[in-house]
Amino acid sequence: MNWLFVVAGAVVGAPLRYLTDRALRARHESVFPWGTFTVNVAGSFVLGLLTGVSSAHTRLLLATGLCGALTTYSTFSYETLKLYESGAKGYAAANVAGSLAAGLGAVWLGVEATGAW
Repeated sequence: MNWLFVVAGAVVGAPLRYLTDRALRARHESVFPWGTFTVNVAGSFVLGLLTGVSSAHTRLLLATGLCGALTTYSTFSYETLKLYESGAKGYAAANVAGSLAAGLGAVWLGVEATGAW
């Protein structure tokens, strides 16, 4: 039965990732993958917020389902490789460093925000 919580979260997370990417691509003409960057940072923040949640079902729904479908390491890796191969090595490096720094910062902020409540 737990898998239903994961599926329910993923039903929201996957379309949200897709729509975020489409919206950012429509507004910003850049080779930098802003959509993937944004969903990964947002997902890191939400996961940080969820550290204080004790309900197993809530964790399955939001952490595993929603955040798991919203964030994407594989797309991050692929887009970084494509940037590098196309000669945009600076953007590739910025994507790696920026994603790591922003993701860690976002999860830290989420944890701190939860602790403050």
